[in-house]
Amino acid sequence: MKNLLVELFVEELPPKALKRKLGESFAGVLLEQLKAQGLASGESKLTAYASPRRLAAHITAVAPQAADKSVSQKLMPVSVGLDAAGNATPALLKKLQALGADASAVPKLKRAMDGKAEALFHDSTAKGATLAEGLQKALHESLARLPIPKVMTYQLADGWTDVKFVRPAHALVALHGGDVVPVQALGLQSGRSTKGHRFEAAQAQVSIPDADSYAQTLAREGAVIASFAERRAEIERQLKEAAARVGGGARPIEDDALLDEVTALVERPNVLTCEFEREFLEVPQECLILTMKANQKYFPLLDAKGRLTNKFLVVSNIRPQDASAVVGGNERVVRPRLADAKFFFDQDRRKTLESRVPGLAKVVYHNKLGTQGERIERVRAIAKVIGAQMGSDHLAHEADIAARLAKADLLTDMVGEFPELQGIMGGYYARHDKLGDEVAFAIEDHYRPRFAGDALPRNDLGLVVALADKLETLSGLFAIGQLPTGDKDPFALRRHALGIVRMLMEKDLPLELGALVTESLGLFSQAQPGTAEQLTDFIYERLAGSLREQGFSAQEVEAVLALKPQRLGDVVKRLNAVRAFAALPEAPALAAANKRIGNILKKAEKADAHVNERLLKEEAEKALYAATQKIAPQARAQFESGDYTASLQTLAGLRGPVDAFFDDVMVNAEEADLRLNRLGLLATLHQAMNRVADLSRLAQ
Repeated sequence: MKNLLVELFVEELPPKALKRKLGESFAGVLLEQLKAQGLASGESKLTAYASPRRLAAHITAVAPQAADKSVSQKLMPVSVGLDAAGNATPALLKKLQALGADASAVPKLKRAMDGKAEALFHDSTAKGATLAEGLQKALHESLARLPIPKVMTYQLADGWTDVKFVRPAHALVALHGGDVVPVQALGLQSGRSTKGHRFEAAQAQVSIPDADSYAQTLAREGAVIASFAERRAEIERQLKEAAARVGGGARPIEDDALLDEVTALVERPNVLTCEFEREFLEVPQECLILTMKANQKYFPLLDAKGRLTNKFLVVSNIRPQDASAVVGGNERVVRPRLADAKFFFDQDRRKTLESRVPGLAKVVYHNKLGTQGERIERVRAIAKVIGAQMGSDHLAHEADIAARLAKADLLTDMVGEFPELQGIMGGYYARHDKLGDEVAFAIEDHYRPRFAGDALPRNDLGLVVALADKLETLSGLFAIGQLPTGDKDPFALRRHALGIVRMLMEKDLPLELGALVTESLGLFSQAQPGTAEQLTDFIYERLAGSLREQGFSAQEVEAVLALKPQRLGDVVKRLNAVRAFAALPEAPALAAANKRIGNILKKAEKADAHVNERLLKEEAEKALYAATQKIAPQARAQFESGDYTASLQTLAGLRGPVDAFFDDVMVNAEEADLRLNRLGLLATLHQAMNRVADLSRLAQ
């Protein structure tokens, strides 16, 4: 057993795909395939390496040859392979010959039942694959399964042979311990030579002596940190050190995606501090941060209060003794970018948001749903209704203003250049137009929450406009049948639904979900009968998933959502009440009884929740009626006051009377009046027990 090292040296790989799609996939499939062939085992450890110009894998405990395997191969039914005298038939002899055996193997054949017939089996030993054979197969599979969206076609040195791969490959290293494993890939023959850093390697060719010295040799002679994780950690360390040298509590902006991308762009990271003119800080910092991150892959520096400074950090791929040229070059490069942002900001402020609104009538939103202008009118209508329902004519009026202006920044130069800033720039321009912070916050926040864990709108006005915007989006697309399918959700409808759920729940808004959906869908003539129910169920499904992620059991969630509570702010209180009830000793029996009552009522003629006391004959039904008359009003009062836990715990007092009723009373009595009266008693009980949740869902 020795350790194995495989490296493919290529031209610069796509940075956003390097870590997972390329590096981890290449190494992972190699190990998987070697295990499948018996050359590696569960004890083998994998280390994946990925840099801009190489994919590599180090695998421990790899055998030079897999162990031989015993193989039992079915030949044919006995009736076909042997004649009446037990001699081999020509068919059997031909089959044995194909396997490299002859008639001498016939006595050694095994007989065993195969289904209903007895069959002949030939036992042999299959020689284990050599490492060269197994690695060749594993390497081919690993390259074939790389998730590459687009491949390049390039020619080999012979000038005739075409190769297709993500980038041209120039060297292949395959070492088992210190020995080269003879394999081929992409027109390359394996060896032990690779190349280091494009500019700073100690020598043009780096020879790897053995598998275990790969990373150290590359670092020493090639000036390359081969490990993606080590390179990332080194960049993080240097970023913090550089920020500390700037002082004043400065810190680099946190962005894991940017850090991963920069790690995939450099092999020998060197963090340098640069700066730009302070006058650019007059531009909203979101614009400057975005242009530095997206266009230049820089790390902006923030001060102790989170405000942008005029300094930024660059991760260079070279380490010259005098870095002034590199610093100066990056400062010259960023200046036009920042100047563009300042120009866009200055130009945009020459026109008010209000003056841009008519232009939205010329912007197509969806070919079946009209323009952005038409969409804004629908959002305004929904926002006014929500504002009024939240109890304020002033709120409804302000919501109408904010909704009218919410999409106007789509027509600004800044958002045209940086679509990620929509809403944010609208907030800045609203303040410039002296519309006040409330309206500005609402315009900025109406896209929130944009993603899982994102903050909710900061004020009631923002909540109203955000709800209206998301409801309009969901209602319109459901009305025209553009529903998510499987993992495809091009309009992010699941995210919109979850945003509505979060706002209604976390802000405990006094709004009913069904009424909101009905109001929104009423604005779309395309909506078909049943669309409202379909959309409501879709939102409840997102709610159910969110609650399970919060730690509530599927049974608890099902019990509460079975009633489709309209005030989503109540849902967690109901769930906590159900959890407390389920812990009571009476809970299992009452849940089972509730399920039984529900089944009886489904099968019976329509039962009115009304009881004629004079028709109560059995002592058990009289006792249940008396208990219900005493306990149900108390539980209802607690329910109506919002004390769901107390309401359910009060109902636990019904266990004894309910058990006695089912033990002693025949519900489906022959006399119609007795039967209907008992069904009425059960209907009354069922109604009382299922206000907080459908307790039958708790039955095992």
